[in-house]
Amino acid sequence: MPKQIFVNLAVKDLNKTIEFFTKLGFKFNPQFTDENATCMIIGKDMFAMLLLEKFFKSFIPGKEIADAKKSTEALIALAVESRPKVDEMIKKVIDAGGKEYRQAQDHGWMYGRAFEDINWHIWEIFYMDESKMPEEMKKKTL
Repeated sequence: MPKQIFVNLAVKDLNKTIEFFTKLGFKFNPQFTDENATCMIIGKDMFAMLLLEKFFKSFIPGKEIADAKKSTEALIALAVESRPKVDEMIKKVIDAGGKEYRQAQDHGWMYGRAFEDINWHIWEIFYMDESKMPEEMKKKTL
């Protein structure tokens, strides 16, 4: 099984993107940061490679980069420790120049909100309390 995940996203302006995510509290690995890309540390063994579009294109010969302003290529969902942490992150997003993408979704046992970063990628921030998960869902196993 894989031991790490690296999500790769195309960005228009690397410096502004780093500035935006720094305001949200993320850190970057300088070993994997240069004028073309940065490695944003999301958590233990979880990373987002933020690549300038021209550099990103070099990894996908024969294909176009999805225009995240017009279509969605992925939803990146990040779990946090509590409901207040979800709301706190959305406040940071708005203060940093991002925007809330849709209204909050509250399922009782799971609460989430979504935002669009400055490159129009959609990120979901959610809290899940599995102890309050409906019984029919708890019975499902892989």
